[in-house]
Amino acid sequence: MENLIHEECGVFGVFAPDTQDVASLCYFGLFALQHRGQESAGIVVNDDGVFTYRKDTGLVSEIFTAENLEKLGSGNMAVGHVRYGTTGGGERRNAQPVVVNHLKGNMALAHNGNLVNSYELRTELEEQGSIFHSTSDTEVIAYVITKERLHTKNIEDAVTEAIGRLEGAFSLIIMSPSKLIAARDPHGFRPLCYGQREDGTYIVASETCALDAVNAKFIRDIEPGEVVTFTKDGIKSNREHCGGKKSFCVFEYLYIARPDSICEGCSVHAARLKVGELLAEAYPIDADIVVGVPDSGTDAAIGYARRSGIPYDIGLIKNKYIGRTFIVPGQGVREGMVSIKLNVVPSVVKGKRVILVDDSIVRGTTSAKIVKRLREGGATEVHMLSSAPKFLNPCYYGVDIDSRETLIAANHTTEEIAQIIGADSVNFLSIEDVKKIAGTDGTGFCYACFDGLYPTKPPTKAEKSRFERKISTNPKFSKNNK
Repeated sequence: MENLIHEECGVFGVFAPDTQDVASLCYFGLFALQHRGQESAGIVVNDDGVFTYRKDTGLVSEIFTAENLEKLGSGNMAVGHVRYGTTGGGERRNAQPVVVNHLKGNMALAHNGNLVNSYELRTELEEQGSIFHSTSDTEVIAYVITKERLHTKNIEDAVTEAIGRLEGAFSLIIMSPSKLIAARDPHGFRPLCYGQREDGTYIVASETCALDAVNAKFIRDIEPGEVVTFTKDGIKSNREHCGGKKSFCVFEYLYIARPDSICEGCSVHAARLKVGELLAEAYPIDADIVVGVPDSGTDAAIGYARRSGIPYDIGLIKNKYIGRTFIVPGQGVREGMVSIKLNVVPSVVKGKRVILVDDSIVRGTTSAKIVKRLREGGATEVHMLSSAPKFLNPCYYGVDIDSRETLIAANHTTEEIAQIIGADSVNFLSIEDVKKIAGTDGTGFCYACFDGLYPTKPPTKAEKSRFERKISTNPKFSKNNK
């Protein structure tokens, strides 16, 4: 595992008033959400109840060539997904959207988040005869909805009933032969919004930047617990599960979301500038320049520079033609790619006392390499600032932090961390300050990875590979079982 944190997933949906090239709209939307997942991607197109789809491992541009998009054909609905898996491996079988053919019709489902009761639900479903083809919790959600659909009058009622059985984080886009449905868990851990194009086409997406990519005007966020149904007759909202304690993931502001997105009414860029200002107030450092680790540390670095009066400069250059470090399989290869992905500008840092701002310090390995490269470039001092508080606890809601043993701040003091990564000093944003960044009183957010106060009961089976382990350790599936 690298220092960087694995992203969430990104979901995107299209409901058009007539048949058109919805696959291309989905393609552009997924491109805008590529930062949320680079492991796999998929698009399902609905043409009068006939589902055509393509999904595979890789980047959006690799999976969907012009020829492949043309094969998806036209339709009036589409749902798409970019994935980084927090439950289940990275194989093609775990690519989304999940497509289910059942008694009441086809269904395609895209999911962002992570269930805390997926192990129990899957066990229950398997005991009732369900056969799973993947090891992700998204298929569990699809089967729960399908089961509810057998005794409800429509798909939106089935989704509403299913929400009562699902625990944890889930922002969903579901497509039936005639409807597109957007649903969000009652805590609202993950973002989900919708907008509309001039031609009347509705767009549902994880972030507003994806609405912008297809020229859709933002209408509003889906409320926590809400189920919104798009049909030819209009929009219908079910708020049966609304009204609970909101727990939006604060790390969306610090790292996950794109800077040009608006999350829960707050500009991500503005929030990160605020983080930098708060760091400058908390940690005044005598230095010559402020450098941000591109891309997610840049905004906070600019905020620090503005408040401190120390000049901001581009001391690190990112190779924009390479994926995020953790996407590459194999630890040895990943470590070698750090120097390919980020390069130092010696003329900027040589002979300078550098303040280095990054979005977080998780495991410390990448931070150590960046500090080392700055020193090799001639920096006389390197003072590292994290725009996130110390990661001390696992996340069960979609961010891939599943073990305290790998978190450097959970096992070392701040002084020890500085020594380990080779920095002159290291400091973290305080939990008190992180509660100020969205311009609120700090309520309505999840800070569990920092303070350990989980909004839900933690899962009994938390390891990422729990479904693979479940199969391999079950005597029913043992190689020796004849």
